[in-house]
Amino acid sequence: MRRYVKKRRRRGLRRGFLACIIGEIAKPRCVSYFSAVPNGLQAPSGCAIGERKGKMDTVELTKRPIYIVGHKNPDTDSICSAIAYAYLKNQCNSNCEYEYVAARAGQINQETQYVLNAFHADPPVYLHDVMTDARDIDMNDVEGVTEDVSLKKAWHLMRDRGDVTVPVIAADKLVGIITLGDIANAYMDVYDNCILSRARTSYRNILETIDAEVVVGDASGYFESGEVVIATANPDVLEDYIHAGDMVLLGNRYETQLCAIEMGASCVIVTMGAKISKTIQIFAREHNCILISTPYDTATVARLINQSMPIGYFMKRDKLTTFKITDKTEGIRAIMKKKRYHDFPVLDEEDRYVGMISRRTLLNLRKKQLILVDHNEFSQTVDGIDSAEILEIIDHHRIGTLETVSPVYFRNQPLGCTATIIYQMYLEKGIEIPKNIAGLMMSAIISDTLMFHSPTVTEVDKAAAAKLSEICEVEIEGFAVDMFGAGSSLSDKSAEEIFGQDYKNFSVNGFEFSVGQINSMNSIELEEIREKIEPYIKERMPELPVEMCFFMLTNIVYEKTELLCFGEKARQLVREAFRLPKTQKIFELKNLVSRKKQLIPAFVSVLQQWEK
Repeated sequence: MRRYVKKRRRRGLRRGFLACIIGEIAKPRCVSYFSAVPNGLQAPSGCAIGERKGKMDTVELTKRPIYIVGHKNPDTDSICSAIAYAYLKNQCNSNCEYEYVAARAGQINQETQYVLNAFHADPPVYLHDVMTDARDIDMNDVEGVTEDVSLKKAWHLMRDRGDVTVPVIAADKLVGIITLGDIANAYMDVYDNCILSRARTSYRNILETIDAEVVVGDASGYFESGEVVIATANPDVLEDYIHAGDMVLLGNRYETQLCAIEMGASCVIVTMGAKISKTIQIFAREHNCILISTPYDTATVARLINQSMPIGYFMKRDKLTTFKITDKTEGIRAIMKKKRYHDFPVLDEEDRYVGMISRRTLLNLRKKQLILVDHNEFSQTVDGIDSAEILEIIDHHRIGTLETVSPVYFRNQPLGCTATIIYQMYLEKGIEIPKNIAGLMMSAIISDTLMFHSPTVTEVDKAAAAKLSEICEVEIEGFAVDMFGAGSSLSDKSAEEIFGQDYKNFSVNGFEFSVGQINSMNSIELEEIREKIEPYIKERMPELPVEMCFFMLTNIVYEKTELLCFGEKARQLVREAFRLPKTQKIFELKNLVSRKKQLIPAFVSVLQQWEK
């Protein structure tokens, strides 16, 4: 009588089996996946202005990044100070676990790009936002396996490594996942003695699973057709049950071995380490039958043989729940709540497997760490600042609306430029300033002080710029003319690009307003800019998140500013701030060139008296 290998299914038995398996699971190992370019970060080298087009660069770092970033719509001081301070921090902390990375929160304007090109400096990485994403999670370092791995080997790997879910990988790409539950189901729910061939089980897997060796034949192929038959009957009965292509499990009976080969079995497995006669070996070779010997008894082989099947036959392939390294943790958490799975694969931008995350790993979420330079206003910070940890603030503006969760290092000095403060810090730390870093800081001082014409300039700024000029071997006045000329050359720029070049939002006493500024040494150019920018702001005003909008057209040579006003109370604010006649509609303000020291303080003093 033909015997089929069957296993009875009982829920209690399955639970017990799973409990035994899960009980052996150890705590998973964790790995941190850090990128020099996190979510929304792009390394814009090779792009003159704006974000780099193309795919995001994701370079794995050995150290956790701390991003040094300036304000939105960054000016030259914001960009150059970030680069200079990142260099200083890395020099002072070369042996720590962190890597200080210069970043930016907006597009690079033409003036700044001129400076970067002049001193051969790469633009900072672009920070679209600092909300936490998958890269801020301590991922489980679960090594992937190929889909031809046997169920037995997969189980041993999971047991030894403490994994509950294992990714199945092909050419670094995720093709499926296998779980403890899948292995348990495969072990408990097999009723079909054809499943070994349908799963296209390799002979190498079979040999490995039952600790067998090949006596006759080539074990490099696959068992692709036929059934698994346990030959316990006499040859007369077996002749009716063994078919061509079958795999036959039997003992040391010579007649049974001969019958199996004669009936066309593709593989004969001799159990209990029984000696196989030379006659049987010759007969098997003549009939292209693979002859295998195993030390296990027939019952054990019958139990183990199905564990040789490849996991690819049982793994989940379709509708996998995966996450990208750029996915926000808020979205990840929401999806996890709806799924019953324990672990979830994470893929990079190229859909390559990175690691596994779980609900537990979300508990160890680490916020992005930031150092802010050249600003301390909440409205000017990079998006998602509430989700980040601020470590330091280096600034020269008024103290704004930014709040921190814990105490931070806050250095604020009434100087004309943030780069001047950073220059002082180089001297305090005794760190030598490279030529290109000196050039960047000098440029920032020239830009922020309008080549020392701004009322914000101090003798400290002038002395710092002079010393930096010596280090980088660049003459200040000639360089300033070229730099401002590059920044004001906006003929090929759209009104939108001009508007966003140097634009800041402010909040005072419940009133929201914004101020943009363009500096130029050419009156004709400023007039052309006004004709382009004025209708644009009028059109955009209803959709801007402010009540009033101002735009400064500043002539550096004549030290004056034409102030464009938009919003119901904008002109009233200007008149009260500068004590101008109520009938005045066009505002040409002499000796006004500084937004932070002249315009904003005047607005603040008035708005603090207004009632919302």
